[in-house]
Amino acid sequence: MNKKALAVLEYDKIINMLRDCAGSEMAKARIAMFRPSSDPYQIKERLAETTEAVTVITAKGALPVGQLYDIENALHFARKGGSLTMKQLLQVLYNMKVTGEIVSFLRSDLPELPILDGMREVLVPFPRLADRIDRCILSEDEMADSASPELKDIRRSIVRQNEAIRNRLNQILNNRDNQTYLQDSLVTMRGGRYVVPLKAEHRARMPGIVHDQSASGATIFVEPQVIVDLNNELRELFVAERKEIERILAELSAEAAARQESINLNYEMLVTLDCIFARAKLSFAMHGIEPVIRTDGKLELKRARHPLIDAKKVVPVSLSLGVDFDTMVITGPNTGGKTVTLKTIGLLTLMAECGLHIPADDGSSIAIFETVLADIGDEQSIEQSLSTFSSHMRNIVEILQVCDRDSLILFDELCAGTDPAEGAALAIALIEFCRKCGAKVATTTHYAELKLYAMRTAGVINASCDKSSKKAP
Repeated sequence: MNKKALAVLEYDKIINMLRDCAGSEMAKARIAMFRPSSDPYQIKERLAETTEAVTVITAKGALPVGQLYDIENALHFARKGGSLTMKQLLQVLYNMKVTGEIVSFLRSDLPELPILDGMREVLVPFPRLADRIDRCILSEDEMADSASPELKDIRRSIVRQNEAIRNRLNQILNNRDNQTYLQDSLVTMRGGRYVVPLKAEHRARMPGIVHDQSASGATIFVEPQVIVDLNNELRELFVAERKEIERILAELSAEAAARQESINLNYEMLVTLDCIFARAKLSFAMHGIEPVIRTDGKLELKRARHPLIDAKKVVPVSLSLGVDFDTMVITGPNTGGKTVTLKTIGLLTLMAECGLHIPADDGSSIAIFETVLADIGDEQSIEQSLSTFSSHMRNIVEILQVCDRDSLILFDELCAGTDPAEGAALAIALIEFCRKCGAKVATTTHYAELKLYAMRTAGVINASCDKSSKKAP
């Protein structure tokens, strides 16, 4: 598809609106890469997907999909024997929960939807694995006591050991003989071991291991000898806890890895559904319809609205091209809607070729074109010191080099900015060249000569945009 045409028709703004309708970042990224297709089968399939999604939203509301997580690499790592982190397992869990919700959502209280039903059948939620991960992992850095009987026992032992150590330390702190030597009557930890703050000058008064000292050097943190064994036992319990957590993570990772292909397929299908329903949401926002797709070059728009103009201000246009004529010359006063009409033709064509519904009335049809080519607006190149006319002519030459029977060509004020007589003659010659190539052409003009040309030439029609009504018959 021609990049200049996409730019001047503001295709990117439609894509940005579509991105805003998606829930997941991956769907947004894919939508950003959307390009119009010229494959009739693909276009019709996309439009059918959009229509089915509109049916779902009408009946039940939006698809319950939010953020999704790309866990392909994590599962590949697990497949090779690696263990996933709790964060990664929670991402697996979230995707599985969304999968289950969508399966349920698309299964109940809906009419037969061949495409979406087929996608739903592919989804596998794995409720048992989801339930186990949910039961075992509380947060990105916390595993539940109930993850295993062994873990529960270890943590009970840790609680009891902590209580034993604190009781012994409290005896030390509450001993009157020790009050003089202690900096504070509190228990703290250094390096994972319980210590007490001792005045440095009284180091010899309390046997034990020095683990730290204050910045001033006035306080040292001593692990009393009487609790060294208790601290050692506590450390051993922490080691056992860590090993049990690692064992559980390895077990859960292996279970997820065994379902790698299905989980990855679920993810791909969820992202695809997110994209489809984004198109449906945009259709709702624009009051769009599914256009008839034609391969014979015939385009007919009924009360079509430009999608980027405020719905309260936009004036619908009705027109056809390729039915009884292959070229349309649009005339009318300034601000009469000529350029908007031209852009509406081009932008709605691009939208339909992306599988998007178009803001128009039922019965509208869109012809498929291999390329949409446009010269619209003032594209004067200051950097290259080109005049407006020269800039347009350069663009037009590029259009002429590639136009063929599969092209839709849009000219805005063709050959304006030069001598009227010469400009009109040149404009007619350019239109005739495009017609001989078999292209469908729509052009706006102020030249009376082009209006006469349209009235006298078979296959060419003059369409008028009235300033008061802004209708293009």
